[in-house]
Amino acid sequence: MGETPLTDGIVTLRPWTEADAPEVAVAVDGDEEIAMWLDQVPQPYRLEHALAYIRGEVTPAETRWAVVVDGRIAGSIGTTPNADDAWEVGYWARAGERGRGIMSRALVLVARWAFDQGAARVQLRADVENLASCRVAEKAGFTREGVLRSAHWNERLKRRQDWAMYSLLPDELP
Repeated sequence: MGETPLTDGIVTLRPWTEADAPEVAVAVDGDEEIAMWLDQVPQPYRLEHALAYIRGEVTPAETRWAVVVDGRIAGSIGTTPNADDAWEVGYWARAGERGRGIMSRALVLVARWAFDQGAARVQLRADVENLASCRVAEKAGFTREGVLRSAHWNERLKRRQDWAMYSLLPDELP
């Protein structure tokens, strides 16, 4: 887990604590946007799900942070390295915090951190219809490389998803 907080003066990324679990459960449970685009996130989302996520039981290789603005948890962001030094990023923002530029700022912080750790590339995938997530990547300076057609079956959407692939290289950091 990311042990050292990262900040740009507005957004702070800090390690999750088990004390955050109730707030995470409230933020994720029943959120239609999170449920639709992140079909691997259980719904209903309960305290035990939040604790498993915070403890790293869901994605053990992922380094993850609470995204905090003005002392309040605004969302979550995490990154996982692969064998080719390409680090995959995932994120969610809670209702009421979306559309404020918070996740783009968090994404820049994580990308900078990943490059400091030796990443050769930071990448993410978003459903081409998830315009908000695509916009987060673009505002953070990521380049849309193409579309992974019919890449994933989403049971909640009852369809296969096309994923836009975005990446950022070290010399492209904003």
